[in-house]
Amino acid sequence: MWTARVNGSWRAGLMGTPLHPGLTWRGRSPPVCCDVTRDTSTPSPAGVTSASAQVCNLPTCCWTSHQTHSERLAATMEAVHVGTLDPLIEQITDPVLRAKIAKEVTELESRRTFGLIYEKHLPEAIRLPGAEVRRGATVMLRDRHEEAVWTVTGLADGQATLRDDDGNTTSVPVADLVVARVFGQPIYPGLRATGSITRGGEKPHHLVINGENHHALQTLRYTHAAMVDVIYIDPPYNTGGDFTYNDKYIGADDRYRHSKWLSFMEKRLSLAHDLLKPTGVIIVAIDDNEYAHLKLLMDDVFEPQNFLASLVWQGSGKNDARYTAGGVDYMLMYAKSEARLTEADVRWKEPKPGIEDALGAAETAWSESEHDPAEATRRFRAALRPMRSTLEPAVFRYDQIDDRGRVFQATDVTSPNRRENLMYEVIHPGTGRAVRTPAKGWRYARETMDALIADDRILFGPDETTMPRLKRFLTDQMDRVPYPTFSQPRMPGSKKLEVILGEQRFKFPKDHDVLARWIGTVTQNNLDAVVLDFFAGSGSSTHAVMALNAIDGGRRQSIAVTNNEVDQSTADALKRQGHKPGDPVWEARGIYQYVTRPRVETVVTGVRHDGSAYSEGLNENVTFADLTYLDRSHVERGHAFEDVAHLLWLLAGARGAVIEEETETFAAPADAHYAVLFDEDCWSDFVATVKDRDDLTHAFVVTDSDAAFSHVESVLPDYVQAVRLYESYLSAFEINVGGH
Repeated sequence: MWTARVNGSWRAGLMGTPLHPGLTWRGRSPPVCCDVTRDTSTPSPAGVTSASAQVCNLPTCCWTSHQTHSERLAATMEAVHVGTLDPLIEQITDPVLRAKIAKEVTELESRRTFGLIYEKHLPEAIRLPGAEVRRGATVMLRDRHEEAVWTVTGLADGQATLRDDDGNTTSVPVADLVVARVFGQPIYPGLRATGSITRGGEKPHHLVINGENHHALQTLRYTHAAMVDVIYIDPPYNTGGDFTYNDKYIGADDRYRHSKWLSFMEKRLSLAHDLLKPTGVIIVAIDDNEYAHLKLLMDDVFEPQNFLASLVWQGSGKNDARYTAGGVDYMLMYAKSEARLTEADVRWKEPKPGIEDALGAAETAWSESEHDPAEATRRFRAALRPMRSTLEPAVFRYDQIDDRGRVFQATDVTSPNRRENLMYEVIHPGTGRAVRTPAKGWRYARETMDALIADDRILFGPDETTMPRLKRFLTDQMDRVPYPTFSQPRMPGSKKLEVILGEQRFKFPKDHDVLARWIGTVTQNNLDAVVLDFFAGSGSSTHAVMALNAIDGGRRQSIAVTNNEVDQSTADALKRQGHKPGDPVWEARGIYQYVTRPRVETVVTGVRHDGSAYSEGLNENVTFADLTYLDRSHVERGHAFEDVAHLLWLLAGARGAVIEEETETFAAPADAHYAVLFDEDCWSDFVATVKDRDDLTHAFVVTDSDAAFSHVESVLPDYVQAVRLYESYLSAFEINVGGH
């Protein structure tokens, strides 16, 4: 007897009876439950014959080795009696495969019976077109339709000998290969600067990284663990063709596209969680297509109690839609720890819309009226009327100007509840007689009322027969709690980017002014906030952070990560022209080189790439860098300093000069904010130099000796953080094993 869920419907039958048209279950196993979805366009499961007589002979329906262990489970079972799998797992002869499947079953057993269930689709691989193909390297064919991963066993005369996991070998021209990294393999990354702009003095550098974001996040876990204030990301919405997995675009008809997207996102969100400060906040943009899935995934990674808000952005709409106009995007907001935000008494506020315009109109009216309150009020009310649609109702009600030029509205000063201490006389300042006391008394105690009168905040009538009113000043009502829904056209974002680049190069960028609003709201008064975007795309988040700094003089730092991926239509056109990934023409049309970097450079310098003027520029520093991959042995021998130099600089705050070259003793340049000890025998002079500097934050010590490092660390000033090279670096980057 078998029980299975086929294409979403549960079925049962005897051994040898049809499981699905053309697919029959056979075996000697006890009752099992499985989930089978077959597609003749995909490879057949192990034991399944060709189209007309597809028969499964394996009781667990495990698929062949070219699939991941998660995919085998995804394609064969949604366990109800998972315990019956244990003896079946023991029958698997391959010990590695047996251990992997046992681990997955254990995870399935521990999952909740509700909520989000998806497969992790390990491993995930990426192509690295710029990396050198060497003996021992993991490679893939440049043809993006080929997903097989090979190991280079030999190189001769432009040919590479390759071997796969099953021991199969082949020979391929080196020019047809590209180095790949498979998640699960340890990586040892570096950062190689490709340019910088310095216009911001001692401000920290913004960093724009060209590289795969999963590996970049692992790199940042070395430099920025628990140091990021805000993460904003705008990941692919997975609408079909906008998302790559294993370096291949996932189409709308891919049956596993939601599962692959979730697997892709979960790995990156888990790393992002580690980067946030305890009071940090993450903002994830999404649309209807994956909103429900993303919400459950965020609950899983960040925990439901840390959910803060679901922002709703009405950015467009279609009048010919059948049901609603649509055009809605969302931003899910989670805290690393909502409890820590509460402990810190964090309360988000934002300026009320139009309030600065209203105050400007009042200042003009006061000046033009020659300080006549009545005339100023008349002029002010006339100026407010055209602004009504852009002002909050609460702001529009402030429509009077007093004899000091202050904008106010008059409100009730009587108490809603009678209390004896509120029953007292108030003397009219003009007549000297008491005004009528309200039946329930005044709103304020006598001491407070006296202070309000002294500050000219009580508005008296012509005599004591008129009830006084309280002046509420507009300047006391400058901000509000932000609303989680807002309407703002998305089209200006595209127009702004087109103006920056001088032409249209990117579809549907996020408006940097919208991002600045929410990043500013979340960071509040933290002018030194670190903001990370690891789906940086067109560079809107970096632009937003720099725009905020320009407004309030802040020193916020943006770290942006994007790859140099070419969009599918451009890739197809380049292929027809005979170009491949890695070719200069191909790489020039990648998003990093074609959009992100030119945008950031133009915004900072004020000059477009064609030499035309865009603006006066911004007083900011920015460094552009490529993510590189190092050999462990190269690092162990201490030959990788040039490649890790910018990591050390980033770890030390990305301010001042970079120590780019080794010396025979130590380096502590006057314009750097960290120091490096290369020869441990020179520790005494090194420590003395560091102690003479109060601007140094980090000291890196190159040594193989635990004792030597401990000694140097013990004699350094308390304000300097000691870091051991290369031991700390190597241990940090063993983390890629296991996928995270």
